[in-house]
Amino acid sequence: MHLAELLASSFRMAIPILLTALGAVYSERSGVVNIGLEGMMIVGSFWGALGSYFYGPYVGFLVAMLAGIVLAIIHAIASVTFKVDQIVSGVALNILAYGSSRFMSQAIFKMATTTPHVAGLVKINIPGADSVPYLKPLLTGISPIIIITILLVPISEFIINRTVFGLRLRAVGENPLAADTLGVNVFRMKYAGVLISGMLAGLAGAYLAMEHTGMYVEGMTQGKGYIALAAMIFGNWTPSGALMASLLFGFAESLSFRVVENSFIPYQFIKMIPYMLTLIVLAGFVRKSTPPAADGVPYERNAG
Repeated sequence: MHLAELLASSFRMAIPILLTALGAVYSERSGVVNIGLEGMMIVGSFWGALGSYFYGPYVGFLVAMLAGIVLAIIHAIASVTFKVDQIVSGVALNILAYGSSRFMSQAIFKMATTTPHVAGLVKINIPGADSVPYLKPLLTGISPIIIITILLVPISEFIINRTVFGLRLRAVGENPLAADTLGVNVFRMKYAGVLISGMLAGLAGAYLAMEHTGMYVEGMTQGKGYIALAAMIFGNWTPSGALMASLLFGFAESLSFRVVENSFIPYQFIKMIPYMLTLIVLAGFVRKSTPPAADGVPYERNAG
């Protein structure tokens, strides 16, 4: 029973990482590194809570995705149109997201670090799961966002590998000059990849605020945007790989909570487990992974 609860907790912990990692796949497949995913999660969590507080959870999730898209547009304009260093642009967005969310929370709720309690979506119970003890923690009280996220994995695999849009996205990330020569609008495809990543990161942030804690709390993302980038690299820039890596990170995070409750070791060291795993993954697998050839390289139409 305890194992089933651990697995269920791991699965729920993995969802925001997976959503953001899927967004990272789209962005980096188009050749744009998006370090700003953490900031997009932050604004998604705040604006999702804000929308849910005033208008309900459905509006909350919609507003969260729009907030992520707004930050993604800024990143795309800076890095794609004006060729600003993509890492610098992403870091600047993270700072902007943190500061703007704190300011808006203080201005609207008179609290800088939290919002009032907000409603989430109605949970789903799989029929018959109650009668099976080991399935009950996994298949009862499920957020619809969990189901949507799991469905997004095969959908993303199909889009990236089986559609014209996906072919063009991958072509732009591998050889933008060749794609441009064949009539593909390189800049439009890069914008599309970045905007999809912003939308999914905003949704992930809203999931944290509305489904995990029931409110926005400053710092609640806890570096999950960076962990999602590690999951995307570990998954070799594929949706299915990102799923497996996200489940690994979700398990590490869930395990750290369980160990804290039953250990004499200072909790600060135990809470380091997910981040240490991130460092190990990046150190051990980044050289073995194969990123898109033009990933992180600004495209100059007349460079050739």
